[in-house]
Amino acid sequence: MQDQTMILEEALHESSGPARMTPFTGPIAWTRASLSPDDGIVKISEACRRELDEVVATLRANPLPTTLLHPDDFSLERCREMMREASQLLTEGPGFVIVDRLPMDLWNKQEATAVYWLLAQMVSRPVAQSWDGKMIYDVRDLGKPPGNGVRPDITSAEQNFHTDNSYNLCPPEHVALLCLRPAKHGGVSSIVSFYTVYNQMIERYPHLLPRLFRPYLFDRQREHAPGDAMLISHPLFQNEGGRMVCRLSHRHVVAGYEMAHRKMDEETRDALQTLETVMLEPQWTRDFFFEPGQIQIVDNQRCGHRRTQFVDFDEEDRKRHLVRLWLRDAKRRFYNG
Repeated sequence: MQDQTMILEEALHESSGPARMTPFTGPIAWTRASLSPDDGIVKISEACRRELDEVVATLRANPLPTTLLHPDDFSLERCREMMREASQLLTEGPGFVIVDRLPMDLWNKQEATAVYWLLAQMVSRPVAQSWDGKMIYDVRDLGKPPGNGVRPDITSAEQNFHTDNSYNLCPPEHVALLCLRPAKHGGVSSIVSFYTVYNQMIERYPHLLPRLFRPYLFDRQREHAPGDAMLISHPLFQNEGGRMVCRLSHRHVVAGYEMAHRKMDEETRDALQTLETVMLEPQWTRDFFFEPGQIQIVDNQRCGHRRTQFVDFDEEDRKRHLVRLWLRDAKRRFYNG
């Protein structure tokens, strides 16, 4: 039987230094009120659409596994320009982008996923999303309750604001989602800037900030080699390369402490819960209702994302279905980098 008390301890990088007490500024420190409806939206132009239609026509005549496709094999100059704009919004803008949109009424799931795979590579390199090497991940409700070994993304349950793969050694730098079909009701997507939330913590709860830079326990969701540690320890906020990066999931931290049979001390619990409460204040969030064909890409180090609980259609071919990619240029393409 696996020892649930085994903990993978991570190096602290620059985290042991004092917590920043100067507010963040710039486009990444946005609020709901500071964003216009068009901020973060990139429209697929007619010129891009013609290039993508040609890709689909080529693949219909010459089938090939999606993971073998590369943008260099196609004429996609206008699409490259579009995705450069998307990349700029991710790095110099609000930290998220919505590419609007692929024609789901004309392309099937496989064709849309192939185009999405090509566009995403123009931002960064797709990497494995599970220990067994899955590169393209279907986000669908499989009827299981969330828990250890069951990712929330395959349930219909409401999610906390989180970063994807916070419990891994090498989480993705960006998370991409393609909407094939939305839910019948609910499933609203929300994004929050951790830099904006951090500014609120400086203003209202500065005494709790140092705790966020010290390690917390996370449930690793059984995404590891047999016999490996089931828990990982690292801070929620870290300073790396001169900037603050975030790795957090309230759900997996709570589960981590339960699995370790440890009780959070008052400071540990208050810092975690206060951060969660501030993130959920609606004035700091941007909400979206995903529409078919839209692609959302989020900076997974500076922004958190979540979705509300949803009710699905009864018919299998109408159920909510998103396709996720994890993008990361650092280290190797393995799940653990």
